Amino acid sequence: MEIDRKNVKIAVVFNEPVVTENITAMSFTPYSKEYGSLVSNSYVSSGGYIDLSEVGVLEARLQIEEALRAKGYRTKTFNINSNVKRLIEFLEEEKPTIIFNLCESLLGQSIHEMHVAGIFELLNIPYTGSTPITLGTCLNKVQTKEILAYHAIPTARHQVFNSEKEINKDNLRLLLPIIVKPLKEDASAGIENDSVVNNINSLIQKVKKVTEELKQPALVEEYIDGREINVAILGNDPPVVLPLSEIDFSGLPEGYPPIVTYNAKWLEGSPEYKGTIGKCPAELPDEIEKEIKQIALDAYKIMEVRDYARVDIRLDKNLKPYVLEVNPNPDISIDAGYIRSAKEIGMTYEDVMDAIVQNALKRTNK
Repeated sequence: MEIDRKNVKIAVVFNEPVVTENITAMSFTPYSKEYGSLVSNSYVSSGGYIDLSEVGVLEARLQIEEALRAKGYRTKTFNINSNVKRLIEFLEEEKPTIIFNLCESLLGQSIHEMHVAGIFELLNIPYTGSTPITLGTCLNKVQTKEILAYHAIPTARHQVFNSEKEINKDNLRLLLPIIVKPLKEDASAGIENDSVVNNINSLIQKVKKVTEELKQPALVEEYIDGREINVAILGNDPPVVLPLSEIDFSGLPEGYPPIVTYNAKWLEGSPEYKGTIGKCPAELPDEIEKEIKQIALDAYKIMEVRDYARVDIRLDKNLKPYVLEVNPNPDISIDAGYIRSAKEIGMTYEDVMDAIVQNALKRTNK
């Protein structure tokens, strides 16, 4: 049954990043006058990372609002501004049909993404994207890896260290080279060119940096030296795997590791950003493409993701796939890789936003 869009009232909910006094700038990017003094956001828990990914949400919400209005929906945006009481008052007053959930954190802490979704659950208001449990679990990379491994989904071998003092040759069970990541961040936060290490001393220094600056454990994984594939998935009954997109690292300067760093993802103008270009569709043998799609789809279902997601996969030199991350509620700005994959099958940006809303509405009407 066709949904009468003009009778659907959508609240596009986001949280504007805050600038705190303890910022040690990692990177800055100019933004439009609309955002006034907002040029950056710090991870409060990290002691100084500028989270440009959250600033990107401000740009995406304008694009999403425009796309939904073009499809005939009634929309209204709301900035939580880290004030949960205001959010609840807004929802009780506006009584939206559905919430388009764009909240990625609260008070600079990514873990609060799940808590905001929990508020929607408690108020019994339909919303797009994944549940609090899925958002929280996928944010914890080790928990995700353990769940996937239980279901025989291949991931890189790993260990977790709370301090560099825990590392020695006797307890390191991994083969070098190794990549070091923060345990509980997304959007490539904390991943830099020196995150790939080739010896114990470099590993110790990088783990020390992650644990001290980001105030969380370090996840260390055996580095998969090969190609990186992004798998966009849309829908629920059944979910559809969109054409595969590959990150082309050939434009990186000599000596830069072929990985998607924070700068590569968010800092326009940086060598990493300019040197990592998305290509869609990825050129792969048919049997490998089929295997990647099935693994990504299995991961999507195992992690109980809803509506849309991106599964990042690394291929080794023999084209064996390993799941890096499952990303619920991924970046869906108009120039994101997710949209690139959707366009490959003829979907417009408006079509994708409409599909996300329609899938969420179908779930609420059962």
